[in-house]
Amino acid sequence: MFFTVALPAFLFFVFGMGDDEAYGSANVAMYVMVSMAAYGAVTATTTVAGAAATEQTMGWGRQIALTPLAPLSFVGIKTAVAMLVAAVPITLIYAIGAATGSSGNALDWLATAAIVWVGSALFAVYGLAMCLLFKGENAAGIASGLIVIMSFLGNVFTPMDGVMLDIGRFTPLYGYAGLARYPITEGHLPMDAGHDSVWLLLANVCSWTVIFAALAVWGLRRRRERV
Repeated sequence: MFFTVALPAFLFFVFGMGDDEAYGSANVAMYVMVSMAAYGAVTATTTVAGAAATEQTMGWGRQIALTPLAPLSFVGIKTAVAMLVAAVPITLIYAIGAATGSSGNALDWLATAAIVWVGSALFAVYGLAMCLLFKGENAAGIASGLIVIMSFLGNVFTPMDGVMLDIGRFTPLYGYAGLARYPITEGHLPMDAGHDSVWLLLANVCSWTVIFAALAVWGLRRRRERV
């Protein structure tokens, strides 16, 4: 709960709460709120999906391997469970934002929340892939730790520009966070750093979804072959 709710809420208090400066169709407080909700959601989905590693090491994976459950179905079920858990930090952080001055129109609130929640599925698949490919209980911790690095590179914590922004556009969290904020910003970046088309953001998310799903299915098949 610390990394999924307390930390993003704290970062929102530090960087966004009370900032009523207009930004797009909302204010800066709401822009930061959406970013922190996205961080909390992906941390939750990654952590929950990482429980697959524990199941494997405790022998549950052997029991699953004896069932007719297809690898892709296993990935889908774990992703759905992780997304249910991700709804908790999203709801709490949006509630904190609503109570502390985050402001936008109804479409901003509904569209950003929906995109944050649906898009978090990508990181459930990421968590599964990491924990199925790398043996040991530490895999879940490594996967969650990498989320912090990807958040910096993905323009989630602080706005970037220049070379770092160009590099960040190819990282997994960039497209997801950009899409979540798109109803507010319409793709315009802070600090006049440029503009991202919705197609670029969608291409980023689709590409990483395919990569992580392929790695997760491959990792699951490899584990079952060892049973």
